[in-house]
Amino acid sequence: MPGRACGARHPIWCGMSTPPAAPLALLAELTHRCPLRCPYCSNPVNLTRVAEELDTATWARVFREAAALGCLQVHLSGGEPTARRDIADLVRAASEAGLYTNLITSGVLTGDAKLQTLVEAGLEHVQLSVQDAEPGSGDRIGGYRGGHAKKLEFARLVHDSGLPLTLNAVVHRQNLDRLPDMIALALALGAGRLEVAHVQYYGWALANRDALLPTRAQLEAATATVEAARRDLKGRLVIDYVVPDYYARRPKACMGGWGRQFLAVSPAGRVLPCHAAESLPGFDFPNVRDVSLRWAWEDSEAFNRFRGTGWMPAPCQGCEHAERDWGGCRCQAFALTGDAAATDPACALSPHHAVLSLAVGAAAEAGEAFTYREPRRDVTSVSG
Repeated sequence: MPGRACGARHPIWCGMSTPPAAPLALLAELTHRCPLRCPYCSNPVNLTRVAEELDTATWARVFREAAALGCLQVHLSGGEPTARRDIADLVRAASEAGLYTNLITSGVLTGDAKLQTLVEAGLEHVQLSVQDAEPGSGDRIGGYRGGHAKKLEFARLVHDSGLPLTLNAVVHRQNLDRLPDMIALALALGAGRLEVAHVQYYGWALANRDALLPTRAQLEAATATVEAARRDLKGRLVIDYVVPDYYARRPKACMGGWGRQFLAVSPAGRVLPCHAAESLPGFDFPNVRDVSLRWAWEDSEAFNRFRGTGWMPAPCQGCEHAERDWGGCRCQAFALTGDAAATDPACALSPHHAVLSLAVGAAAEAGEAFTYREPRRDVTSVSG
């Protein structure tokens, strides 16, 4: 297994005095299995099958390597991470490696006994997704009958266990008008943090963009609602707000910049700068079955390709914002222009900026029917 490369093997940073700074967190995508069919699912179109998933021992090694690399926390995600029968062993391995453990879950497969097992294994935080505050709409968006009720029951179990809870509300045209109700739901469930995350349009969400894109009026109302709630609920509820790019004039620093703060490992072991990067063609992403996590982070061509500013085309090259937004989102650039190295169209200076206005116009004329991803047949359905 390669360790740190040297000499000509890492020309992109070999002239620097130090390698890239350590990542803050690891997103461990344990499985693509999930009982929900969310129309904005960020998993790849071609899902990893169970037989291709990393085994327990390999994940445990990845966690140890992540801690040695400098990661402070691990986000156990999917798919639905609790669909793995060894989820308690994975939580224990991450905890023993010294990582802060956060479970990102739909909550529909976990009952009291399983949750207590996870707590005993070292789980420290839960991030629960909700599709809406209204049960019927939540079940329709998630494509899972009775899912909203199961989520509320799971949130109660998390609260009773003493674990801190973050509620993650993915918002879009079909639920944004109930954002005040989602904020109230977070308070009622005892969440300490609420993430209001507008859908990001790549992967499966791109196929449903016309049914999901909010109107400008909805976006402005939502932003005002969040600002008011942050003011009124200060000290009671922390609210993170992720806005959509389709009304923007400046791109976001996606994931804090490519290969700068975060890394992800897919169910099959591919090491990625972000969870959606598998959608990009022309990359040979390293695999933890073949290389160390440190080598993937510091020396792989895939991670170094869009690091820093040297790769940037005009108008990004030399822009005063280049080291703030780091060129924006590479996945969005590819989805909208066909070129991952292009300026993110969210930037008003991009030659492709007009495609966002065209998309908004098309969505305004569209209906609200979703194209759903079919659930995996091999999902574990026992709540335990």
